[in-house]
Amino acid sequence: MSGTSADGIDAALVEWPDDAAARPLRLAAYREEPFEPSLQDRIHALAAGRLPAADVLRELAALDVLLGERFAAAAAAVAREAGVSLASVDAIASHGQTVAHHPELSATLQIGDPSRIAERTGVTTVADFRPRDLAAGGEGAPLAPFFHWAVLGEPSESRVVLNLGGIANLTWLPRGGDPDAVIAFDVGPANALIDAVIRALSGGRERIDRDGARARRGTPDAALLERLLDDEFLRRPPPKSTGRERYGIAEGEALADEWRRGARSEDDLLATLVAFTAESVARACRQFLGGVPDRLLVSGGGAENPAVLAALEAALPRVAVERVEQAGVPAAAVEAMAFSLMGRNALLGIPNHLPRCTGASRAAVLGEIVPGRSGIRARS
Repeated sequence: MSGTSADGIDAALVEWPDDAAARPLRLAAYREEPFEPSLQDRIHALAAGRLPAADVLRELAALDVLLGERFAAAAAAVAREAGVSLASVDAIASHGQTVAHHPELSATLQIGDPSRIAERTGVTTVADFRPRDLAAGGEGAPLAPFFHWAVLGEPSESRVVLNLGGIANLTWLPRGGDPDAVIAFDVGPANALIDAVIRALSGGRERIDRDGARARRGTPDAALLERLLDDEFLRRPPPKSTGRERYGIAEGEALADEWRRGARSEDDLLATLVAFTAESVARACRQFLGGVPDRLLVSGGGAENPAVLAALEAALPRVAVERVEQAGVPAAAVEAMAFSLMGRNALLGIPNHLPRCTGASRAAVLGEIVPGRSGIRARS
């Protein structure tokens, strides 16, 4: 899969039980395939609607093919890394690359042609997970909570799994392990606004605040922080989801332009955006979960940012804030592993999402299946 940041492909090779159980599992290999900046820019431009109207469909079709090729190559590479023949792989599950997500229209679009993946690898490919959830009345997101509940839940304590990609999303796993008690939703922006501001401030010379170095040098601006937190999306109760359509390039550029006009420290703006992410998470816990968890497990690119982790600890002082590795799963691999599990369930014809988390009317089997050269191999 490639996430909202569109910075590359995460590929995981996972061995699952042959029945509906999620444990024990084995992560055989994981790798990241970075996108070159020019490809990332193409994806962001398409998603942000920054192409001439006459070019949109051509670019959409071209990226669908190109990303399909790249996903196929990443799947082959992670299998090679594990010393596993593609012929012995039951399926490839591909989330694809989201370029539009409009739950208010019951619409979403992920590209990275699964037919091309199946053709290049010979392996049955499961893709397009979100549309079935939308068709059942859901938001089409978040979907990873199914994996969080199945693999990261601990009946003896309450946990929040927080993924910090372009967008911050959380999964509430209360004590007891009841899947019907799980709550999950997109909180707001994480890396999306920070990355957009960095690019705008540097004229494109910088793409990320590596290790949160600039944010750690700055001081949050209290007035701007309160303005950012006065956000209709943050107040909206779950289920809810969002993306770069709301927190993307245009929003980042506007913030950077406003800040420049005030001749203020750029590092202070970045520190404010980090505080915005952390305080949004803390407020979401208090407002929508009824309290704070015993433990916060952080995954995604934000887990690599010491400034963000420190801000979360400050915003949630009574909570154990840890990277998700402490629960036995590599932070960078969580979402790829999640869609691997969803693909396994699709092959078995059993539900692979939590409808309460998305707002869907019922539990369904998400994903469309493109058979491999040997047909569909579903174990039972």
